[in-house]
Amino acid sequence: MSEETALPPAFTEIAEDFHALGGRDRLQLLLEFSQSLPELPERYAEHPELLEPVPECQSPIFLITEVDGEGRGATARLFFSAPQEAPTTRGFAAILAEALDGRTVGEVLETPESVTGSLGLAEVVSPLRLNGMAGMLVRIKRQLAAKAGL
Repeated sequence: MSEETALPPAFTEIAEDFHALGGRDRLQLLLEFSQSLPELPERYAEHPELLEPVPECQSPIFLITEVDGEGRGATARLFFSAPQEAPTTRGFAAILAEALDGRTVGEVLETPESVTGSLGLAEVVSPLRLNGMAGMLVRIKRQLAAKAGL
């Protein structure tokens, strides 16, 4: 099985969108994703101390997960806080939110860390920035596993 077929369907669609474009247009698509990052719900916007920082990111980003149910079949919810002036980081968070929010905990836990490299962004963003997206995914998985009782 190739790495591409191992991707969750939502990531496959996003990766296909990026691969259909040239380098400059890939960066533009990432910026468009950054503008679609949902706002934090009030319960977190008013209590930012509840969010976990992601130190692998070059820009300040914070995240928190919620689980509706128990075990691998529970529904995963993802929430991010990233400044408007950090469009790359916001774009990565928005991609993760679009691809993983609302999926089962099992689907999120099975998402390979290699998804960050599958988007074809290595030619337009630095490896350090891609490491930041991988750091977000690791923290999401850890939080979800703990909250789902796995």
